[in-house]
Amino acid sequence: MSSRLEWQHHWRLPMAAALGYATACLYVYSLGPFIEPIQNEFGWSRSKVSSGVTLAAFFTAFFSVPIGMLVDRVGPRRVGLIGVSMMCVSLAAIGTATGSDANWWFLWGLVALSTVPVQATVWTAAVNSRFEHSRGLALAVTLSGASFAAAISPIIATALISELGWRHAYFVMCACWLMIVLPVMWWYFRGAQERAVQHQNVLDTARQLTGLDFKQGLRTSAMYKLIVASGFYAFTVVGVVVHFVPLLRDQGVTPMSAASIASLIGIFSVVGRLGTGFLLDRFPGHLVGAIAFLIPIVACVMLLTMPQALIAHTMAAIIFGLTLGSEVDVIAFLAARYFGMRHFGAIYGTMVMALSFGTALGPLGAGMLYDRFEGYGPFLWLLMVLMGSSAIAVFSLRSTPVVHGTVPSRSQTAPVN
Repeated sequence: MSSRLEWQHHWRLPMAAALGYATACLYVYSLGPFIEPIQNEFGWSRSKVSSGVTLAAFFTAFFSVPIGMLVDRVGPRRVGLIGVSMMCVSLAAIGTATGSDANWWFLWGLVALSTVPVQATVWTAAVNSRFEHSRGLALAVTLSGASFAAAISPIIATALISELGWRHAYFVMCACWLMIVLPVMWWYFRGAQERAVQHQNVLDTARQLTGLDFKQGLRTSAMYKLIVASGFYAFTVVGVVVHFVPLLRDQGVTPMSAASIASLIGIFSVVGRLGTGFLLDRFPGHLVGAIAFLIPIVACVMLLTMPQALIAHTMAAIIFGLTLGSEVDVIAFLAARYFGMRHFGAIYGTMVMALSFGTALGPLGAGMLYDRFEGYGPFLWLLMVLMGSSAIAVFSLRSTPVVHGTVPSRSQTAPVN
């Protein structure tokens, strides 16, 4: 099937998957505007307010491989529908926080549990199963859901907090989100795996979806390079995105102006994702990924050297947006190319685990460094080091082989550089 026919028959799937992935990211990208009012009400440090994201991301990390295996077995549709409902309900419950540590951890524990069935593996597995010739662009559209969440959630959250207070803002935001997203998911989120599950013919589908199995994937050096790149990237960029509004506020920017500038991250991450998807379908993925992972270093230099300049704030948001629009696309694309679709859920789950650990530690690390040094400068320096390391790991992959055959022989599973 050609690229044109893939889009003609399945164009609704990436759109629905994008909304599902946006739901998975909602708890991260909406947190920035809530940090200051929660901090003021409870008298907590910023690292403590951010700690909920850490708990949730750890949960995602620990269950990334099992949920990938579940997707391989029952298909992504069932998992995704349950996950979207769970996430909206549990995130709304944050508005009931009492200020006690036990209550805070309990509420974020519910959010953490909800992150498991909405992680990237669910959405990318469905889209990868329908698209091959235009896989890069299809993944870009799907993962633009995170860009959509990053673009609108700071503005929506800031507006709702201003009108209703932070507690009711959580309720209204999540209720509206669920009413919009769930019907779209119900009608249009169907991967090729669903047909096999419906006919109880999983083994036949495993033969049609070619590639390495999980154990064979573990014997390749490519898997570990992608894991390193994923973890370092998520730690740095997710950390700076969550703290971007407070960072601007510390430099004298008004709340709504800070939220508006932060929304540029989401807007330009759409450009970054679509551009990355276009490039991945035409150029070596390891080169595209290495360049994308180097871009944030420029933004860090601008924030460190021109901390009071509006142009520096704006350009940094644009640059972070462009690279935020490429990381999961690059990793998912390279995972499908190196390891195939036969056990994509489990194999890609290891990379989602690294992304989740990075997401868990990044906001917490940024908050701790801020509390220790009373500024975000040290975190920006750390970001530059880790992003450079991610770029090197991806670039060292050299080529991007396509997996052939249904069950590779042992000779085919030698470590790939």
